[in-house]
Amino acid sequence: MSLSRFELRVFFMLVLAAPGLYAQTFPGKPIRMISTEPGGGADFAARLIAQSISGPLGQPVIVDNRGPILSIETAAKAPPDGYTLLFHGSTVWLAPLLQSTSYDPVRDFAPLTMVASSPNILVVHPSLPVKSVRDLVALARARPGELNYSSGASGSSPHLAAELFKVLAKVKIVRIPYKGTGPALTALLGGEVQLMFATAATAAPHRKSGRLRALAVTSPGPSALLPGFPAIAESGLPGYESVSFLCIFAPAATPLEIIARLNQEIVRALNRPEEKEKFFNAGTEALGSTPEQLAATIKTEMARMGKVIKEAGIKAD
Repeated sequence: MSLSRFELRVFFMLVLAAPGLYAQTFPGKPIRMISTEPGGGADFAARLIAQSISGPLGQPVIVDNRGPILSIETAAKAPPDGYTLLFHGSTVWLAPLLQSTSYDPVRDFAPLTMVASSPNILVVHPSLPVKSVRDLVALARARPGELNYSSGASGSSPHLAAELFKVLAKVKIVRIPYKGTGPALTALLGGEVQLMFATAATAAPHRKSGRLRALAVTSPGPSALLPGFPAIAESGLPGYESVSFLCIFAPAATPLEIIARLNQEIVRALNRPEEKEKFFNAGTEALGSTPEQLAATIKTEMARMGKVIKEAGIKAD
Protein backbone atom coordinates (compact mmCIF):
# COMPACT_ATOMS: atom_id res chain seq x y z
CA MET A 1 0.00 0.00 0.00
CA SER A 2 1.48 3.36 -1.04
CA LEU A 3 1.29 6.48 1.13
CA SER A 4 -0.04 9.79 -0.13
CA ARG A 5 2.16 12.89 -0.17
CA PHE A 6 0.35 14.20 2.89
CA GLU A 7 0.82 10.94 4.78
CA LEU A 8 4.53 10.89 3.91
CA ARG A 9 4.90 14.46 5.15
CA VAL A 10 3.25 13.57 8.45
CA PHE A 11 5.45 10.49 8.79
CA PHE A 12 8.71 12.44 8.35
CA MET A 13 7.53 15.17 10.72
CA LEU A 14 6.95 12.52 13.40
CA VAL A 15 10.38 11.00 12.78
CA LEU A 16 12.09 14.39 13.12
CA ALA A 17 10.12 15.20 16.27
CA ALA A 18 10.77 11.84 17.96
CA PRO A 19 13.90 12.86 19.96
CA GLY A 20 12.14 15.91 21.39
CA LEU A 21 9.03 13.93 22.24
CA TYR A 22 11.18 11.27 23.91
CA ALA A 23 12.95 13.90 25.99
CA GLN A 24 9.63 15.34 27.16
CA THR A 25 8.53 11.96 28.50
CA PHE A 26 11.92 11.15 30.04
CA PRO A 27 12.28 9.50 32.49
CA GLY A 28 9.55 6.92 32.30
CA LYS A 29 11.25 4.29 34.45
CA PRO A 30 13.96 4.02 37.15
CA ILE A 31 17.47 5.20 36.30
CA ARG A 32 20.53 3.10 37.11
CA MET A 33 23.66 4.92 38.28
CA ILE A 34 26.68 2.64 38.12
CA SER A 35 29.40 3.44 40.65
CA THR A 36 32.46 1.79 42.16
CA GLU A 37 32.67 -0.55 45.14
CA PRO A 38 30.39 0.20 48.09
CA GLY A 39 31.60 2.16 51.07
CA GLY A 40 34.04 4.50 49.33
CA GLY A 41 33.85 8.23 48.74
CA ALA A 42 32.44 7.83 45.23
CA ASP A 43 29.70 5.51 46.48
CA PHE A 44 28.75 7.96 49.23
CA ALA A 45 28.55 10.87 46.78
CA ALA A 46 26.63 8.79 44.22
CA ARG A 47 23.98 7.98 46.82
CA LEU A 48 23.69 11.64 47.80
CA ILE A 49 23.06 12.64 44.19
CA ALA A 50 20.71 9.71 43.55
CA GLN A 51 18.57 10.69 46.51
CA SER A 52 18.59 14.39 45.57
CA ILE A 53 17.43 13.98 41.96
CA SER A 54 14.96 11.12 42.33
CA GLY A 55 12.17 13.47 43.44
CA PRO A 56 12.55 16.10 40.70
CA LEU A 57 12.86 13.40 38.02
CA GLY A 58 9.84 11.51 39.33
CA GLN A 59 11.67 8.18 39.18
CA PRO A 60 13.96 6.25 41.53
CA VAL A 61 17.69 6.55 40.82
CA ILE A 62 19.30 3.27 41.87
CA VAL A 63 23.03 3.03 42.62
CA ASP A 64 24.60 -0.12 41.16
CA ASN A 65 28.04 -0.88 42.65
CA ARG A 66 30.67 -2.54 40.47
CA GLY A 67 34.47 -2.76 40.48
CA PRO A 68 36.58 0.28 39.57
CA ILE A 69 37.09 -0.73 35.92
CA LEU A 70 34.09 -3.06 35.53
CA SER A 71 31.77 -0.17 36.37
CA ILE A 72 33.22 1.90 33.52
CA GLU A 73 33.14 -0.95 31.01
CA THR A 74 29.55 -1.83 31.93
CA ALA A 75 28.36 1.75 31.50
CA ALA A 76 30.19 2.11 28.17
CA LYS A 77 28.17 -0.78 26.71
CA ALA A 78 24.77 0.40 28.03
CA PRO A 79 22.05 1.70 25.68
CA PRO A 80 22.36 5.47 25.14
CA ASP A 81 18.86 6.23 26.41
CA GLY A 82 19.58 8.10 29.65
CA TYR A 83 18.58 5.20 31.87
CA THR A 84 22.17 4.15 32.65
CA LEU A 85 24.67 6.65 34.04
CA LEU A 86 28.23 6.31 35.31
CA PHE A 87 29.31 7.96 38.57
CA HIS A 88 33.07 7.74 38.80
CA GLY A 89 36.31 9.59 39.40
CA SER A 90 39.36 10.59 37.41
CA THR A 91 40.05 6.88 36.83
CA VAL A 92 37.70 7.05 33.81
CA TRP A 93 40.26 9.01 31.80
CA LEU A 94 43.45 8.03 33.63
CA ALA A 95 43.10 4.22 33.48
CA PRO A 96 43.57 4.08 29.67
CA LEU A 97 46.88 5.91 30.13
CA LEU A 98 48.08 3.14 32.44
CA GLN A 99 46.74 -0.02 30.84
CA SER A 100 44.81 -1.42 27.91
CA THR A 101 41.07 -0.90 28.40
CA SER A 102 38.05 -2.00 26.38
CA TYR A 103 36.67 1.53 26.39
CA ASP A 104 37.79 4.96 25.23
CA PRO A 105 36.92 7.80 27.64
CA VAL A 106 36.21 10.26 24.82
CA ARG A 107 34.64 7.97 22.23
CA ASP A 108 32.39 5.93 24.53
CA PHE A 109 31.02 8.52 26.95
CA ALA A 110 29.02 11.72 26.89
CA PRO A 111 30.21 14.01 29.71
CA LEU A 112 27.32 15.10 31.92
CA THR A 113 28.73 17.10 34.83
CA MET A 114 31.55 17.44 37.32
CA VAL A 115 30.12 16.64 40.74
CA ALA A 116 32.88 17.31 43.26
CA SER A 117 36.61 17.71 43.69
CA SER A 118 39.06 17.24 46.51
CA PRO A 119 42.79 17.72 46.96
CA ASN A 120 45.13 15.37 48.72
CA ILE A 121 47.31 16.48 51.62
CA LEU A 122 51.01 15.78 51.94
CA VAL A 123 51.60 14.19 55.34
CA VAL A 124 54.77 12.83 56.91
CA HIS A 125 55.58 10.68 59.91
CA PRO A 126 56.44 12.89 62.93
CA SER A 127 59.88 11.31 63.14
CA LEU A 128 60.86 12.87 59.81
CA PRO A 129 62.77 16.12 60.54
CA VAL A 130 60.82 18.36 58.16
CA LYS A 131 58.29 21.11 58.80
CA SER A 132 57.61 22.31 55.25
CA VAL A 133 57.64 21.26 51.60
CA ARG A 134 60.97 23.02 51.14
CA ASP A 135 62.42 21.03 54.06
CA LEU A 136 61.17 17.79 52.51
CA VAL A 137 62.60 18.59 49.08
CA ALA A 138 65.96 19.47 50.60
CA LEU A 139 66.03 16.25 52.63
CA ALA A 140 64.99 14.11 49.66
CA ARG A 141 67.70 15.64 47.49
CA ALA A 142 70.28 15.05 50.21
CA ARG A 143 69.18 11.41 50.65
CA PRO A 144 68.14 10.20 47.16
CA GLY A 145 66.29 6.89 47.22
CA GLU A 146 66.18 6.72 51.02
CA LEU A 147 62.72 8.15 51.63
CA ASN A 148 59.66 5.97 50.95
CA TYR A 149 56.05 6.91 50.30
CA SER A 150 52.99 4.68 50.51
CA SER A 151 50.04 4.56 48.13
CA GLY A 152 47.20 2.32 47.06
CA ALA A 153 46.60 1.21 43.48
CA SER A 154 48.65 2.47 40.55
CA GLY A 155 47.00 5.45 38.95
CA SER A 156 45.09 6.39 42.10
CA SER A 157 45.02 10.04 43.10
CA PRO A 158 47.55 9.62 45.98
CA HIS A 159 49.92 7.70 43.70
CA LEU A 160 49.86 10.23 40.87
CA ALA A 161 50.13 13.13 43.32
CA ALA A 162 53.40 11.66 44.60
CA GLU A 163 54.77 10.99 41.13
CA LEU A 164 53.99 14.55 40.02
CA PHE A 165 55.82 15.75 43.14
CA LYS A 166 58.86 13.67 42.20
CA VAL A 167 58.93 15.08 38.67
CA LEU A 168 58.58 18.75 39.63
CA ALA A 169 60.80 18.59 42.73
CA LYS A 170 63.42 16.50 40.90
CA VAL A 171 63.74 14.09 43.81
CA LYS A 172 64.01 10.33 44.08
CA ILE A 173 61.57 8.92 46.62
CA VAL A 174 60.54 5.28 46.48
CA ARG A 175 56.96 4.07 46.19
CA ILE A 176 55.81 1.25 48.50
CA PRO A 177 52.46 -0.01 47.13
CA TYR A 178 49.70 -1.32 49.37
CA LYS A 179 46.31 -2.89 48.73
CA GLY A 180 44.28 0.24 49.22
CA THR A 181 44.46 3.62 50.89
CA GLY A 182 43.71 2.19 54.35
CA PRO A 183 46.74 -0.13 54.51
CA ALA A 184 48.91 2.62 52.98
CA LEU A 185 47.90 5.01 55.75
CA THR A 186 48.45 2.34 58.41
CA ALA A 187 51.97 1.84 57.09
CA LEU A 188 52.71 5.54 57.47
CA LEU A 189 51.28 5.65 60.98
CA GLY A 190 53.48 2.69 61.90
CA GLY A 191 56.61 4.29 60.51
CA GLU A 192 57.08 1.74 57.70
CA VAL A 193 57.24 4.66 55.26
CA GLN A 194 58.03 8.34 55.76
CA LEU A 195 55.34 10.15 53.76
CA MET A 196 52.09 9.89 51.85
CA PHE A 197 49.70 11.98 49.78
CA ALA A 198 46.53 11.14 51.68
CA THR A 199 42.93 12.14 51.16
CA ALA A 200 41.72 14.98 53.35
CA ALA A 201 39.11 12.83 55.10
CA THR A 202 41.41 9.91 55.98
CA ALA A 203 44.28 12.07 57.23
CA ALA A 204 42.18 14.49 59.33
CA PRO A 205 41.94 12.56 62.64
CA HIS A 206 45.61 11.58 62.60
CA ARG A 207 46.99 15.06 61.92
CA LYS A 208 44.75 16.46 64.66
CA SER A 209 46.04 13.85 67.13
CA GLY A 210 49.66 14.53 66.15
CA ARG A 211 50.30 11.06 64.77
CA LEU A 212 50.96 12.65 61.37
CA ARG A 213 52.41 16.01 60.39
CA ALA A 214 50.67 17.80 57.51
CA LEU A 215 52.81 19.97 55.24
CA ALA A 216 50.67 21.20 52.34
CA VAL A 217 47.68 20.54 50.08
CA THR A 218 47.80 19.47 46.44
CA SER A 219 45.23 21.97 45.14
CA PRO A 220 46.55 24.90 43.05
CA GLY A 221 45.87 27.25 45.99
CA PRO A 222 44.75 27.01 49.62
CA SER A 223 41.71 24.79 50.12
CA ALA A 224 38.66 25.53 52.26
CA LEU A 225 38.61 21.81 53.01
CA LEU A 226 41.99 22.11 54.74
CA PRO A 227 42.23 25.64 56.15
CA GLY A 228 45.58 26.83 57.38
CA PHE A 229 47.71 24.73 55.06
CA PRO A 230 49.60 26.18 52.08
CA ALA A 231 49.43 24.72 48.60
CA ILE A 232 52.47 22.82 47.35
CA ALA A 233 52.49 25.21 44.39
CA GLU A 234 53.04 28.07 46.83
CA SER A 235 55.78 26.21 48.69
CA GLY A 236 58.54 26.09 46.14
CA LEU A 237 56.95 23.97 43.39
CA PRO A 238 55.07 26.39 41.10
CA GLY A 239 52.69 24.65 38.72
CA TYR A 240 52.04 21.73 41.04
CA GLU A 241 48.38 20.66 41.03
CA SER A 242 46.81 17.29 41.76
CA VAL A 243 43.07 17.28 42.39
CA SER A 244 40.74 14.29 42.15
CA PHE A 245 37.31 14.66 40.58
CA LEU A 246 33.98 12.88 40.84
CA CYS A 247 31.91 13.08 37.68
CA ILE A 248 28.83 11.72 35.95
CA PHE A 249 28.75 10.37 32.42
CA ALA A 250 26.17 8.90 30.07
CA PRO A 251 26.92 6.45 27.25
CA ALA A 252 27.94 8.16 24.02
CA ALA A 253 25.08 9.10 21.65
CA THR A 254 22.64 9.74 24.51
CA PRO A 255 20.22 12.39 23.15
CA LEU A 256 21.31 15.94 23.94
CA GLU A 257 17.87 16.72 25.35
CA ILE A 258 18.32 13.96 27.91
CA ILE A 259 21.84 15.15 28.78
CA ALA A 260 20.50 18.69 29.30
CA ARG A 261 17.66 17.50 31.56
CA LEU A 262 19.91 15.38 33.73
CA ASN A 263 22.56 18.08 33.93
CA GLN A 264 19.96 20.62 35.02
CA GLU A 265 18.65 18.49 37.88
CA ILE A 266 22.08 17.40 39.12
CA VAL A 267 23.59 20.89 39.07
CA ARG A 268 20.49 22.27 40.79
CA ALA A 269 20.94 19.68 43.56
CA LEU A 270 24.64 20.48 43.93
CA ASN A 271 23.88 24.17 44.34
CA ARG A 272 21.63 23.62 47.35
CA PRO A 273 23.36 24.75 50.57
CA GLU A 274 22.42 21.57 52.42
CA GLU A 275 23.95 19.40 49.67
CA LYS A 276 27.12 21.47 49.60
CA GLU A 277 27.45 21.00 53.35
CA LYS A 278 27.08 17.21 53.07
CA PHE A 279 29.85 17.04 50.47
CA PHE A 280 32.06 19.40 52.48
CA ASN A 281 31.67 17.29 55.63
CA ALA A 282 32.74 14.26 53.60
CA GLY A 283 35.96 15.98 52.53
CA THR A 284 34.94 17.08 49.02
CA GLU A 285 33.81 20.32 47.44
CA ALA A 286 30.56 20.23 45.45
CA LEU A 287 30.98 21.63 41.94
CA GLY A 288 28.38 21.23 39.19
CA SER A 289 29.42 22.08 35.63
CA THR A 290 28.28 22.02 32.04
CA PRO A 291 29.06 18.96 29.91
CA GLU A 292 31.45 21.14 27.90
CA GLN A 293 33.42 22.09 31.01
CA LEU A 294 33.83 18.44 31.97
CA ALA A 295 34.95 17.56 28.44
CA ALA A 296 37.57 20.34 28.54
CA THR A 297 38.84 19.17 31.95
CA ILE A 298 39.24 15.61 30.68
CA LYS A 299 41.21 16.79 27.65
CA THR A 300 43.50 18.96 29.79
CA GLU A 301 44.06 16.34 32.49
CA MET A 302 44.78 13.54 30.02
CA ALA A 303 47.48 15.66 28.38
CA ARG A 304 48.98 16.89 31.65
CA MET A 305 48.94 13.62 33.60
CA GLY A 306 49.77 11.57 30.52
CA LYS A 307 53.10 13.36 30.42
CA VAL A 308 53.75 12.55 34.09
CA ILE A 309 52.74 8.90 33.67
CA LYS A 310 55.01 8.50 30.65
CA GLU A 311 57.97 10.24 32.29
CA ALA A 312 57.62 8.18 35.48
CA GLY A 313 57.00 4.94 33.59
CA ILE A 314 53.87 4.20 35.60
CA LYS A 315 51.95 1.03 34.77
CA ALA A 316 48.89 -0.55 36.34
CA ASP A 317 49.56 -3.04 39.17
